[in-house]
Formats: sequence, structure tokens, C-alpha cells
Amino acid sequence: MGLKAVSRSQGANQDIKSGQIKPKGFELDFEEWPVLVKAFRAMVREQAFDVCEMALTTYICARQHGVPLIGIPIFLVRGFHHDKISVAKDSNIRSVEDLAGTKIGVNRGYTVTTGVWARTILDREGLDLNQVTWVRSSDEHVEAYSPPKNVEMIPEGKSLEEMLVSGELGAVAGMAPDDFSSDKVRTLITDPDQSALLALDRSGFYPINHLIVMTESIVETFPTLPEALFECFSEQKRQYLESLTARPTADNDEIDARNRRLQSLGFDPLPYGIEPNEQVLNELIESGLRQKILSPTTGWGDYFCGSVLNLNG
Repeated sequence: MGLKAVSRSQGANQDIKSGQIKPKGFELDFEEWPVLVKAFRAMVREQAFDVCEMALTTYICARQHGVPLIGIPIFLVRGFHHDKISVAKDSNIRSVEDLAGTKIGVNRGYTVTTGVWARTILDREGLDLNQVTWVRSSDEHVEAYSPPKNVEMIPEGKSLEEMLVSGELGAVAGMAPDDFSSDKVRTLITDPDQSALLALDRSGFYPINHLIVMTESIVETFPTLPEALFECFSEQKRQYLESLTARPTADNDEIDARNRRLQSLGFDPLPYGIEPNEQVLNELIESGLRQKILSPTTGWGDYFCGSVLNLNG
């Protein structure tokens, strides 16, 4: 059975996309979307695909607003976001505490996962998120979601970069300095890579960016699909991580390099399943509640197919 699928090419899916590794009983026909967030929007608003990589917060928000999607705990993309809080180089903002009462830019929508994690880091560092006005640069993928009163749209004709450099914004959450065209931007957190590793080591803080979701209708039609996908992606992960240790480091991209470093430190770079991810999933829900994005959950069975709830990969 051929299924319409979207997922950005990366080490953790490369052999699935080429067809070398397949979900048992199914064929995945991948479409290429150069701007992956546009595929997220098409999946949320139109259920445009059978299987789709999707940002985690977007998915949970969509499901809480009745969008007929269902996930499996294949967390394909993760990242550290301590570098995604940017300030102007000549700014007098030197610490997280200095951001209280300011305006902070939000890259794209308020529910974008990278921005959610960046705000979670600010929250962890002691910033009262309610004392900030958040200036988003785009609308939300989930049309039914309305942001809180302290979120406003960027003024027409302006950009986050322009407002940051001019001092209208104290910071931008969800963008690293390299994401700006200006050289007048720096990270707020000194040595963000080391700060991220410390957070991982001390409290297991390892943010999830993307997972795999399906339409509810395709799962109803093919109830064996969730487990077939879970096993397929788990086998791809096993082969990918084995290959990382065997090939020259010069062949690694940025994600490969991070995954290899985490392996060397004794961490699983791509834990799949609910059990090894429950702590960070719970933190996302709790932070999403404080950010007025998510509602309380009664359990992970609300968001993931029952047939894979107890699988780890």
C-alpha cells in the first residue's frame, strides 16, 4: 500500500526515504517540501498527507483543537536551544533577568516549537514569561488557536531583525545569531553549547522538535501502520547510529556531529518511545500550560497510538 509521506532528508530517515528500509506491508511515497513548515501547515489545515514529520508543539496544539491527527513516539529531530535567544551586540541586556518587562520577538508563530523551547529555557532561568510582550512575525498553523493577550503581531513592514538591532525588542526567541543577516547580533546565554549539555546532564533537558504523525483516517483503515512505522524508524536509527561511529567525522553534518558527540558522552541521541522521553514530554506540557499554548493532558494515550505506547526504539 503506497502512502503519501513528507519528511526532511536526514541521517535518521535516509534509508527509509530511499526505500532501502520499509515499514512492513507499506510503501512510503515521499514528497519533497523545501520549506518543511509549509508541509506542517498543509497537514494541520488540510490533512494533506498520510504520514508526516511535524513539529511537536504544533501537533499537540492541533490535536487539542480537534484536528484529526495521531502521533507515534518517533522523535526524529531534537535540538539544544540555548543558542536560540538572541540580543543586539550593543544591547545593555546581559542576563535573562534584564528581559523582564521588555518586548521579545517570536520567530514565526507563538506556538512554533523552537520558540516554545527557547521560552522554556528563559522560564527555567527565572524570567516571568507573563511580564514580557511577545511579538510574533507570523500567524499560527492551528487556525483555532488564539494566543494570550501579551502576544502581538509584528508591525506591518517591519522585521524582527530590524526591531532587535534598533532596540525596539530586547531579544528574539527562536533564532540564533547565525539566522540573522546582520553581524550586530549575539547570543544572550554565554557558551550556549556548554549550558545545553549541563542542562541535559543535570536534569535530562533534551528538547524534542519533531515527531511522526498520521491522519486518524489512515490509522483506522490500516491499524498495523503505527507499529510498522515505529519498527521501521527504529531500525533506521540503529543503522544510522552504528554508521556514525564508523565513518570519518569530516562526513558529518551539524546534526550528525551533535549526535556523535552525545554518543561519546554516553547519551542516546535519538531515544524513541514514551518511557525514555516522558520527563521532557511532561516538561513541554507544563511549560506549554504556563505559556498559555497547551491544555492539561490526561495521559499520553491522548496523543500516541495505543499499539506503540509501550514500545522503545
